[in-house]
Amino acid sequence: MPGKAFSTVVVIFCLFSGGLIGQFVLGTRQGIMVFCGGGLLIGLGSLLVLWTWLKMEPERIIGGTLGVLVGAVLAVAIDSGLSGVMDKPGVGGTVSVTLFIILGLIGMQLGASTGGALISRRNQEKELSQVIGILDTSVIIDGRIADVCNTGFLNGDLVIPEFILRELQMIADSEDSSKRTRGRRGLDILNRIRKQPYVNIIIDGTDYGGNKEVDRKLIDMAKETGHAILTNDYNLNKVADVHSIQVLNINQLAIALKPVVLPGEIIKVKIIKEGKEPVQGLAYLDDGTMVVVDHGRRHIGKNAEVSVTSVLQTTAGRMIFADLKT
Repeated sequence: MPGKAFSTVVVIFCLFSGGLIGQFVLGTRQGIMVFCGGGLLIGLGSLLVLWTWLKMEPERIIGGTLGVLVGAVLAVAIDSGLSGVMDKPGVGGTVSVTLFIILGLIGMQLGASTGGALISRRNQEKELSQVIGILDTSVIIDGRIADVCNTGFLNGDLVIPEFILRELQMIADSEDSSKRTRGRRGLDILNRIRKQPYVNIIIDGTDYGGNKEVDRKLIDMAKETGHAILTNDYNLNKVADVHSIQVLNINQLAIALKPVVLPGEIIKVKIIKEGKEPVQGLAYLDDGTMVVVDHGRRHIGKNAEVSVTSVLQTTAGRMIFADLKT
């Protein structure tokens, strides 16, 4: 906002200018006083407009200015069209001033409103772009999301609904030891994520219907907020697809990041067990990809060099078929 010194200078200048104009136009004491009062009002009004505009966003100011200019152009066009009417004494000036004021105000209002709408859309897009997605129970217990966050590839806010925390707590308090272990692991994973420098945990207390299933609440939350769902749940993934909700599936990410193995490539593996066919042996790469080695059964427990013959991509993962290198 303008400082006190600047405001004082503006008021004094307008007051003094009004007095000079009154002296020049009327030349009487009363005229000078009237014009001084008018200058004072103009100065205070200018400061008020300036204060208001300084509080506004640049988009609103630009929109309002353009709106005033468009209103002035329309006023000039209408004024020219009504030139015959405004030739009458006392009518022309009044109509012209009225047109300029009304159309100018309308243009300023419409322009500022358009600028405000642009600001709201920009802020909404910015808000959405900062939110990575909504975590569900499966992806929290899985734990790999914490490792992904630690790499810095994700940067933004992770939303955890309150009902997901309650479900984790129920699992952690379960009488079943395996469920209890999984629930406590999920809570530990959340603490790990909370300490990451690249992401921020936001706990949303909105319940979205107390009697609904957790997956139904997640769908409703994603539809209302526009955020993606981070999950490993196959069924939730499919339901979200039906509702046109973006899903970030950690399993799909893991599959996409597995090393590419091409037919004809030579790799070293350790054959650990027999396959379905009598002569097959099974091995696994470091990332867990299964390698089916033809004629590899007799080499169980040994390291071997194999030649990749084909790669099969399935929903469960990638399978590699290979022959022993001769």
